[in-house]
Amino acid sequence: MVNKKKQHYSIFLSLVVLSTIIIACSQSPKQLPFLGNKSLKKSIVNGKEFTDTVYHSIPNFKFINQDGDTISEKTVKGKIYVADFFFTSCPTICPTMKTQMLKIYKKYLNNSQVMLLSHTIDPSNDSPEVLKNFAENLHVNTQKWQFVTGKKEDIYKIGQKSYMVSAVDDPSQPGGIVHSGGFVLVDTKLRIRDIYDGTEPKKVEQLMLDID
Repeated sequence: MVNKKKQHYSIFLSLVVLSTIIIACSQSPKQLPFLGNKSLKKSIVNGKEFTDTVYHSIPNFKFINQDGDTISEKTVKGKIYVADFFFTSCPTICPTMKTQMLKIYKKYLNNSQVMLLSHTIDPSNDSPEVLKNFAENLHVNTQKWQFVTGKKEDIYKIGQKSYMVSAVDDPSQPGGIVHSGGFVLVDTKLRIRDIYDGTEPKKVEQLMLDID
């Protein structure tokens, strides 16, 4: 009688394990959203009309990196990249953002499909030379993690209208600028898939899970 109970219990456990495996295998991978406005585009192929969804994407841009080289959308197109906005003398959230971005950098250092792109929002002070020194102090490969500067109006415009993060001059605040700590995840087609709080370790962990 005892042996029969053990046998039934073993069968029960096997069924539980099997059902767990089946459920896990049947679950679809998490689908990330497409952030921003979208539109419909109609086209005719071989006499048939098709309607495609056109998602918000990062427009063409040109900035200068820490080495004085021009960086454009061509630099990142075809890759997954994480974008953020900071300034080297920032006394508030930037040090925390830097620590979290370093985690991403180290995890994907040997993954050629992932890049990091940090835009300074204080270009009058953050020259290419200053950005280069900043990168050297972090001991990072600047082909993997690029630091860019440019005209202030261009940086603010692409940040607010394209990457959907904020930056506002405020002399009353430490550093004189109030800005978002968002890490923006951009896919290989320059579409924004999500924005994560770069000051929250758990949010950054989720970002890396979403990249994977």
